[in-house]
Amino acid sequence: MTRNTDVVVIGGGYAGVMAANRLTQRADVTVTLINPRPTFVDRVRLHQLVGGTHEAVVDYRKVLAEGVRLEVDTVTRIDATGRGLTLAGGGTVGYDYLVYAVGSGSAGPRVPGAAGFAHPIAGLEEAQRLRTVLGAAPATAPVTVVGAGPTGIETAAELAEQGRTVTLVSGGLLGPSLHPRGRRSVARRLAGLGVNVLDGPGTKVTAVTRDAVRLADGGELPSAVTIWTAGFGVPDLAARSGLRTDALGRLLTDETLTSVDDARIVAAGDSAAPSDMPFRMSCQAAVQLGPQAAGTVLSRIAGERPAPVDVGFVGTCISLGRRAGVFQLMGRDDTAKSYYLGGRAGAKIKELVCRGIPWQLSYEARRPGARTWWTKDAKRRQLLQAELDRTRTTAERTA
Repeated sequence: MTRNTDVVVIGGGYAGVMAANRLTQRADVTVTLINPRPTFVDRVRLHQLVGGTHEAVVDYRKVLAEGVRLEVDTVTRIDATGRGLTLAGGGTVGYDYLVYAVGSGSAGPRVPGAAGFAHPIAGLEEAQRLRTVLGAAPATAPVTVVGAGPTGIETAAELAEQGRTVTLVSGGLLGPSLHPRGRRSVARRLAGLGVNVLDGPGTKVTAVTRDAVRLADGGELPSAVTIWTAGFGVPDLAARSGLRTDALGRLLTDETLTSVDDARIVAAGDSAAPSDMPFRMSCQAAVQLGPQAAGTVLSRIAGERPAPVDVGFVGTCISLGRRAGVFQLMGRDDTAKSYYLGGRAGAKIKELVCRGIPWQLSYEARRPGARTWWTKDAKRRQLLQAELDRTRTTAERTA
């Protein structure tokens, strides 16, 4: 009797759940998902958790296929040679194939005082702690949000809509991924909510204290609660396990999402760096990368050649409180277009997208392999070929 193939997925976020669900296509594959917590974290709603308008968690029974075994624990080491995982709880787990989908979290801020006095928001427990801190602070206490990407903008708007006194410190350009038209729409809404937006090079934060934020231009802002949204980091599990990563710690893979060190390890989501050209850390990329990572594993089990990764983008949705938002149309290569929808229409699209994410996961759980209608980005192939040509030219010149 032929034994089942054991596939373990590390990480139960958007990419990990999609990968685990798709792996259930084959009855002879045993799928185990290892995740530190027993509930699924809907990260796109963490700013709402902070504001008290959503809990940002979903029962795994609603998004995970019945055939997937959930193990609540943390992987501390990958033994690629022995195909085994060491768990924080003291146990070990073996595998035939491994899907590395550990996701991302808050980047360790290097600004003096930020680690001790600023509150990150990228993880569930961080957002819950911040919600408690805000609940204990007076309603009139000044709140400073550092970082003007989507997370910073959404957090500032959510709190300002509730009457908080909020300053958003960009350290550069407000909403740098947005088209200028979409950026102006965001700025208007923030102004209408009373958010004090500080942008430009002089607004880079140089220090954080218990009750203030200092800026590069010499200014100092009073801040009873400082929220840090500037940048994301990746767990160092791969690097600690002797696997090659990029500078940020993402697992280096080829275009089939297979580790450059081990054909039995496949990566997906924020922690993957295919061809050292990673996609933007986002739910939008993760729900595409997860199934494709699973597809690579299933192809190898079937003795077939895995397909190269194919990810495309549609837009960026940013909520601006509960009554307004911006939907910024993006090219498939993730570059901003001039078209956007703002106001109530933008808010409705944002909420529709947020509601649709758990639906996508549960759809994959019910019908693994049915969803293939994401967009494709042809420009990636051109970029890879151009990089290959440059490498060859350089090699020939130095030969």
